[in-house]
Amino acid sequence: MRVEILTIFPEMIQAAADFSIVKRAREKGALRLETCNIRDFSHDKHRSTDDYPYGGGAGMVMKPDVVFEAAESIMASEPGNRPHVVLTTPQGRPLNQEIVRDLAGRGWLMIICGHYEGIDERIREHLIDDEISIGDYILTGGELPALVILDAVTRLLPGVLGAEESAVEESFSEDGLLEYPHYTRPADFRGWAVPEVLLSGNHAEIAKWRRRQSLKRTLERRPDLLQRARLTDKDKRILAELKEDYDADN
Repeated sequence: MRVEILTIFPEMIQAAADFSIVKRAREKGALRLETCNIRDFSHDKHRSTDDYPYGGGAGMVMKPDVVFEAAESIMASEPGNRPHVVLTTPQGRPLNQEIVRDLAGRGWLMIICGHYEGIDERIREHLIDDEISIGDYILTGGELPALVILDAVTRLLPGVLGAEESAVEESFSEDGLLEYPHYTRPADFRGWAVPEVLLSGNHAEIAKWRRRQSLKRTLERRPDLLQRARLTDKDKRILAELKEDYDADN
């Protein structure tokens, strides 16, 4: 997969790209990551990428000419092909695993890091394909959201995760539920014991326990996810039991 990140702080992206899963993906050849400094396309001696908003008001606005020129210089490397262009913005649709899977299936992704008060609307209208937010809060710039998107997408690229790190059973994965609890050695720590079923070696019972715990955790922490989760008839019976237990305790 090819990913370009357009930013006024390329050092932030480059530093993070040399660690963890993104580094592994690059080394395996699964990910081609490049950063583009938007300032390189500025036309004044101060390398400005922003200007005052027409009509007045607080803050500065990212200029359309420098952003378009930066993006088009990259697009020119593959005539006839076009990346899926994403803008990181608090106005975008909230990032979730379904969106991540969609982005991971695209061969070429361009992420533009928003800054200042916002971007010139003509960028949004004529260049951007998608707008993504990582939460209902304001950050200084779009670099951190871009890195969140990059990390989430990279994990789904073929061959990046080993068998021991499979993404299939993780929270928000295929069935839309939160993941079950995990335990490791020692089996008893300060009197807190690992559930006996996990020590039994009975894989069928372990699978049942994990499924029940996943349903229980989702019900307690993110009940909204159950509205769109992939539930079997057995799952629904377990949820009914869990709700009865919860109502009885409260």
